[in-house]
Amino acid sequence: MLRRVRKAWRFRRHCNQKEYLKQDGTEKTDSETPVSEHLCENIAYIQKTLGGSGDVKIHPFSFTDGKDAALVFIDGLADAKEITQSILLPLIGCIFPDGKPDNMGELAQKALCAGDTVTDSSMDSLLHNCLCGDTLLLADGFSEGLAISTKGFEKRTVSEPQSETVVRGPREGFTENLRTNTSLLRRRIKCPALRLDHMKIGRTAKTDVCVVYIEGVADPKIVETVKSRLEAIVIDSVVDSGYLEQYIEDAPFSIFPTVGYSEKPDVVAGRVLEGHVAIVSDGSPFVLTAPMLFIESFQTSEDYYIRTIAASMTRILRFLAFTLTVFAPAIYIALTTFHQELIPITLLYTIADAREGTPFPAFFEALVLVFAFELMREAGVRLPRPVGQAISIVGALIMGEASVSAGIVGAPMVITIAVTAVAGFIAPRQSDAVSILRLIAMVFATLLGGYGIAMVFLAMLLHLAKLQSFGVPYFETVKPDRDLKDSFIRMPLWKMAKRPRHITGVNDTRREGVNPLKERGENRR
Repeated sequence: MLRRVRKAWRFRRHCNQKEYLKQDGTEKTDSETPVSEHLCENIAYIQKTLGGSGDVKIHPFSFTDGKDAALVFIDGLADAKEITQSILLPLIGCIFPDGKPDNMGELAQKALCAGDTVTDSSMDSLLHNCLCGDTLLLADGFSEGLAISTKGFEKRTVSEPQSETVVRGPREGFTENLRTNTSLLRRRIKCPALRLDHMKIGRTAKTDVCVVYIEGVADPKIVETVKSRLEAIVIDSVVDSGYLEQYIEDAPFSIFPTVGYSEKPDVVAGRVLEGHVAIVSDGSPFVLTAPMLFIESFQTSEDYYIRTIAASMTRILRFLAFTLTVFAPAIYIALTTFHQELIPITLLYTIADAREGTPFPAFFEALVLVFAFELMREAGVRLPRPVGQAISIVGALIMGEASVSAGIVGAPMVITIAVTAVAGFIAPRQSDAVSILRLIAMVFATLLGGYGIAMVFLAMLLHLAKLQSFGVPYFETVKPDRDLKDSFIRMPLWKMAKRPRHITGVNDTRREGVNPLKERGENRR
């Protein structure tokens, strides 16, 4: 019964969205303005639609037979040099010995030097191409126009991403240009089965979005789910990929993210090769990946470029740091408030001596220090880099020392919060969840001591076990099966012969499971 109610609600919402689009006038209908055979009517329509903007350039010219034509482009989006050399000069001097071309497609084949051209009979479609950086060719006597690719707007070059720095590995990062990002993925995945499905999202500013996956490797159900959720988005524009993430995620009210993202092409390429689906949005350097698993927050690209033992030890350290940054303040509060008998007597005397004269309980001390740390972290991120680093370092030193000297907080609490803050930087993908879990654990530790911490830990495990990402359990890789080879530890690459079980499609073999040590032994004999 519940499934029927949900299905009916989704169908009703889909119908409401379609009706809303029809009322807004953005759904494609037969009322689109066609291209007129009279050039003056087409130019008048363009000027009326674009409102006479100063960056809209209309360049009229004539063919050798006296027919009038015009080029329309946006100054700053199109390359003026490319327009002159590849379009204007060939068109002005072209002579057709077999007579005038019958359509724009034939004109492009016989006269133009441009490689990417699109013929269309709709003025609305042609104007959209023009706003994307193309140049429009309109001529008298033709009931269709030609969109010629002349994109030449300024864009950021490929550089090392600031959010994911590595010691060993590629230093390239995605940019805000969609085609640059897809080319970076193509360079790493030279596979004929790689699919790049494009769509436009947004009623006002139609943003180009690309869904990237490998056919046969990605699960078709996951691919279809991603596409259907993207197509159901009703929004004015997509400024960043974070907009898409909030519309397609499974649990919007969960503190744990269910859609991954990365700024490094090698990370996204590795996930696509495992069977994930990547979502590239024009204007954003962050590429989304789906589905996302909990283990991905503790994996880095460098884990696969270094030796197995070092990568495994570092990954275990990340799990310990995650546990420490969530529960360290709560454990300190529980021990000093409820379970003093668990503290060694010498350490207990030291803590009691340090807390002597402090007017506030342990919970209030921890709350003040955590709040001060969050303030300094936010200030360090938002301010310019030199100023932000100075505020983070000097502010932490001055505030910590001054608080202890004034007797407001004890030195052991300052040390606990400092260790907690440093450990929180090791798993940045879960930083939002860590901040909330830390506060909840502190409250329950103040009320119930160690039992409260155990309750928070069990509730977190139950929530993670229930959470799903595009139909895949969030805790999938922690079960005792073949996926454990790339979870808490990282086995040698030649040991991981299979892709993740619940993500991949038909082709689940990524490499032959050959033991190089065994082969070397046979060669010696």
